[in-house]
Amino acid sequence: MNKAIGIVVGVGAIVAVVFAGFLWTCCRVYVPAGQMAIVTAKTGRPLPPGRILAEPGEKGVQRVPLAEGRHFLNPVNNDWRIVPAMTIPAGSVGVVTSKTGKELAAGEILAPDEDSKGVWRRVLGPGTYRLNPEGYDIHVMSAINIPIGYAGVVTSLAGKPAPKGQFAGAGEKGVREKILQPGLYYVNPRAYQVDVVEVGMNQVSIVGKSGTVVLTKAQSTSANGLAELQQNTLLTQNAKRADYMSRNADLGILNAEEAQLNLSQAPLGSAGARAKKVPVKTAGVQHQGGRPSYGRQQQGRAQQGYGAPVPAAAKPPVQTSDSVAFGMNQFVQFPSSDGFAIMLDMTVEFELMPENISRIYMLYGDLPAVVSKIILPQILSVSRMKGSGYKAREFIDGEGRQKFQKEMTDELVKILGEKSILVRNAIVRHVEVPPDILQPIQETSIAKEQDLTNKTQQETAKKQAKLNTELAMVEQRTRETEQETEKLTATIAAEMRKDVAGIVADAQLRVAEINLDTAKIRAEIVRIAGEAEAKAKFLVENEKALGAKRRAEVFETPATLADLQFVESLGPDLSIRVLHAGEGTLWTDLKGSSLALPSAAKPPRK
Repeated sequence: MNKAIGIVVGVGAIVAVVFAGFLWTCCRVYVPAGQMAIVTAKTGRPLPPGRILAEPGEKGVQRVPLAEGRHFLNPVNNDWRIVPAMTIPAGSVGVVTSKTGKELAAGEILAPDEDSKGVWRRVLGPGTYRLNPEGYDIHVMSAINIPIGYAGVVTSLAGKPAPKGQFAGAGEKGVREKILQPGLYYVNPRAYQVDVVEVGMNQVSIVGKSGTVVLTKAQSTSANGLAELQQNTLLTQNAKRADYMSRNADLGILNAEEAQLNLSQAPLGSAGARAKKVPVKTAGVQHQGGRPSYGRQQQGRAQQGYGAPVPAAAKPPVQTSDSVAFGMNQFVQFPSSDGFAIMLDMTVEFELMPENISRIYMLYGDLPAVVSKIILPQILSVSRMKGSGYKAREFIDGEGRQKFQKEMTDELVKILGEKSILVRNAIVRHVEVPPDILQPIQETSIAKEQDLTNKTQQETAKKQAKLNTELAMVEQRTRETEQETEKLTATIAAEMRKDVAGIVADAQLRVAEINLDTAKIRAEIVRIAGEAEAKAKFLVENEKALGAKRRAEVFETPATLADLQFVESLGPDLSIRVLHAGEGTLWTDLKGSSLALPSAAKPPRK
């Protein structure tokens, strides 16, 4: 019996060892780090129609891969292969397209959930993911990084169309009202289109016959390692703008390179000519490096540039840098009220506020569309409408030019403000007038300005003489004031010394009075102390006498008192000895003995 049990145990152990060896050598599946195992089941229930991935218990490619680590699979029933897991790098997103699941409804481009076929609305952010490549395609794309100075306008690409002129809501297709502020966003580009639009201050500069140039603020480069993403975002937006320009060639929109080329080839007579960047004053407006700013008025209107156009060598150049966004073949030319052709070089500064940018984009489009459809037509219309009411000489005269500039600015502020575009300034930099009227008007203006300058110089000389007289009076009054100050200082010092001496004398007198009072008090104290001491001695002696009297009254005779006093007067060391005088007497009995009598104790005093 025991032998049979041992055989069974031995066989079982052998079977266990063989089975363990089989599992370890044939069934062990090791998935390294960053990898995954795609398992195909050879047995199980058949897949339902339309399904390409199997769930546990079904035959076919299993939907869920095996993660990294050690697994055990039966090679008889399963096949597997090791493939890399999907890694989404930083600054990128993974757009997932499902090959399996429910079919999409007609017209839909996004899967309503992750159990349907099509593109998922959710994107995969940076990280490692294990999705079965047999059923899912992952397309890695760059994230949206909006630079500072821009806003992201979001357009939903899926859903039913939003009502015309209204923002798209949840589940609707169209422009969303909420914009994206500068930063990094992981957005599904199949579900949402993000357009970056410049916000803040921008310029439209019209440069003679060279055309129109749109300048934007310089791009702020990120310092957090995401500058490349910002550049990719801007390049993508520029590609959209280039496509818009090519589709709207009739608008005459030029790209940045063409606009810069036109500026570089502009003739010297225009404000777009390449010239040395020096401060230029035109009609009271100072330009520095192509950027206008109001400067303070100088003496004499002739020094402000009134009455004559700016010399060609000193005309303010327009910036031709990376801030040039695009250009247009448009310029401002109109007849004056007296029939002369007028051409303007001008700059309009406008601002797109972040809270209005989504509405502007929904109604008009990107910046090229806004400029070509809204801003530039209004600039041309308003300048021609207002300028046609002025004579040619008024554009040369500083006052007339300022008046025209103000009227044009006010009108543009009103019209474009209704379209949520804020106009901050409209500046006329240069005016081209026909040469046959320029010279006589210029000579007349120069003569007027010279006369005004002479009058101003005469007035200045008079004011200088008056100023010299006033300065002499001031000097004289200064000396008088100094003398009066010295006199007043001496008087005050003498009065102060007098007051100080009086205060010292009063103090000394007060000290003497206090000392006198102190002496009187001390004398009174001595007197009172003497009287008290005498009185005390009297009382003590009187009590002693009364005590002696009462003591004497105790004894019957004076002799007894005298004896007592005699005894009291004896010294405390006095002793009495009784000596033996012979036998047969009292003294004989006291032989060898002595009797010491103590001194009488003094009675206590009463």
